[in-house]
Amino acid sequence: MNKLPHTTAILAMTADGKIADYQRSAARFGSAKDKAHLEKQVSLVDGVLFGADTLRAYGTTIFISEASLLESRLKRSQKLQPVQIVVSASGILDSQWHFFQQSVPRWLLTVPSGAKLWRSKTEFERILIIHGTKEKNSTINWVSTFVQLKGLGLNKLAILGGGELVASLLKLDLIDELWITICPLILGGNNSPTPVGGIGFKQSQGKKLKLLEVKQIEGELFLHYQVKRNKLMTNS
Repeated sequence: MNKLPHTTAILAMTADGKIADYQRSAARFGSAKDKAHLEKQVSLVDGVLFGADTLRAYGTTIFISEASLLESRLKRSQKLQPVQIVVSASGILDSQWHFFQQSVPRWLLTVPSGAKLWRSKTEFERILIIHGTKEKNSTINWVSTFVQLKGLGLNKLAILGGGELVASLLKLDLIDELWITICPLILGGNNSPTPVGGIGFKQSQGKKLKLLEVKQIEGELFLHYQVKRNKLMTNS
C-alpha cells in the first residue's frame, strides 16, 4: 500500500516557459478557461500545497465555486473545499490577506519557531511541524511530511508552486503528474522564474515525462504528463 499521497502539480507558463515577469509580479496571464481548468483539477484533490511566496504574490488561493464541482465533491465524500496548506519556515504571513477570510480549511506547515507565531491564533485549523527540519537552512524531509499528510486523510494533493517547492518535490520523485498550461505570451528575461526553480538537473538526471493528454482551448494548450518516478520512492 502506498504511504504517500498522489500528487499533481498544476502550473501555467508563457510560451517561453516563464511563470512570472522579471519583477516576479503575480502572474495573471492565464485566461478564464485556464482558471476554470485549475478549479476543476483542484476540485479533485483533498489538499492543496503551496509555498509562502506564492501566497504573498496573490494574497489568496483557489476557491471552488462551480456548483457541479462542489456536488461531485460531496458525492465522493470530500469536504466542500480542499485543505489549503501553506509552507512557510518563518511563519511570517499577513493575517490581513484575503486568504484568511476565504471559507477554506487552512493548515500551516512550518518549523517550531514559525509555529509559535500562530499557536494562540485561530487562522489555521492545524499547524504541522516539518519533519527533519534544521532551523538554519529549513531542510525539509518531504517524504516523512507526505507520509504524515497521507495519514491525516489527504490522499490526493495538488501542488501549485512556486518553482522552488516544485523543484524540491521533483528532485525526490514526489510529483506523480503535471498539468501545464501554455499561454500565448512571451515575457523573456534571465531572471524571470520558471515552473521548476532550484539549481536544476543535469541532462542525464532530468525528470522524464509521459504525455497523457493534450487539449487546445482557443489560444492555450493544456498538457497533461505523468512523471516517471524511481521505483524505490513509490512505496516509501
